[in-house]
Amino acid sequence: MVQTLARRPLPRSLYRETAPPAPETAALAGDTAARVAIIGGGYTGLSAALHLAEAGVDTLVLEASQIGWGASGRNGGQVNPGLKWEPEELERGFGAELGGRMVRLGDEAPGLVFDLIARHRIDCAPKRGGTLRAALSERAAKGVREFQRQWAARGADVVIAEGTEMARLTGTGFYPLGAHDRRGGQVNPLAYCRGLARAALKAGARLFTDTPALRLAKAGSGWLIDTPGGRVTAERVILATNGYSDDLWPGLRRSVIPVYSSITATEPLPPALAAPIMPNGVVLYEMSASYAYYRLDDAGRFVMGGRSVLRPATAPEDFRALVDQATRMFPVLRSVEWTHRWNGQVAVTWDHLPHLHEPEPGLTIGLGYNGRGVAMATATGRMLARHAAGGGAEALDLPVTRIRPILGHAAWPLAVKARLKWDRLRESFGS
Repeated sequence: MVQTLARRPLPRSLYRETAPPAPETAALAGDTAARVAIIGGGYTGLSAALHLAEAGVDTLVLEASQIGWGASGRNGGQVNPGLKWEPEELERGFGAELGGRMVRLGDEAPGLVFDLIARHRIDCAPKRGGTLRAALSERAAKGVREFQRQWAARGADVVIAEGTEMARLTGTGFYPLGAHDRRGGQVNPLAYCRGLARAALKAGARLFTDTPALRLAKAGSGWLIDTPGGRVTAERVILATNGYSDDLWPGLRRSVIPVYSSITATEPLPPALAAPIMPNGVVLYEMSASYAYYRLDDAGRFVMGGRSVLRPATAPEDFRALVDQATRMFPVLRSVEWTHRWNGQVAVTWDHLPHLHEPEPGLTIGLGYNGRGVAMATATGRMLARHAAGGGAEALDLPVTRIRPILGHAAWPLAVKARLKWDRLRESFGS
């Protein structure tokens, strides 16, 4: 099973057509060694590689397919702050010290993304217009107000928008209330991922594509990684495969739910149509059962995402619900062509928090961003780099836990469908 991602072409998407080319890489041929080997060429792995290389640590990355093949190259492009748990919940659950570090990690993650973009001149259409957390039900509105209260109390630039202000920010009267979090923003996600790769290479890291890790084994005080074209010897390994984790390490694949998220995009809108929609470059995600999220990109395309079919999809009918919702909110979109559609897997954890594991000395695993991977995976990669470079437990701002395979993991599509129906039923009654 570990070979299934090898030599797959980059999935079709809007980003594949619009992102600058990837840096030139090749498959591993022959045996090599590194102080740190990273498995996975998405945000986590590339951020770790960049920060390690900048610290002078000999580092290489093994990517089974191409840079950004997974969620890092086909997500919604939203740079959202914070974890799924609110600050007070983190501090209660993990204590003031570790909980406080977790809060800071989520707070600082978007800033890290935009700082890296600026420092390395990454051409990825960045815009920091903020994130709108929008409520449709009374229950969601209470959650949005609580979110704003807790973050504002900690000095974050988060304000409530309702009524005419919410309509001004979005261009629609669909939402009665939202929280405008000015820490967030948007990027072309594949372009950002390729930019991280280019920066890591420039800093001295080595990147190998079309190079799946077939076997990972302890060897004395270090590690051996077998690939189709050669073997890697490393002192330390970072495993960063997230929503496309396989059976390379026992139990890891079954510790996350690979939920599908779908995205569809319009042609570039005429300026007169685009002007009222999200006029300040803000991005939005709903607190709703459909968990819709959308933005207007740098070319004026409306990019709409949310829950959809639980399988790979490209057929227009599989994206009909997303188009229907978009046109209900913005009737002008009925007159334009929806030119792109794609989907992919997002790693959801049982507790909706990112997971860190250290099942053996010298092997660290980071995954499970629950739909907030642009910022959180970048921040986690930096954190893992600091740890691999010699930092102790104090370098890790997330708890290190054992790998817990989810009971009944094989039935995850049925469980997701049942939960979605329950959430929609509860939402329809306004609870």
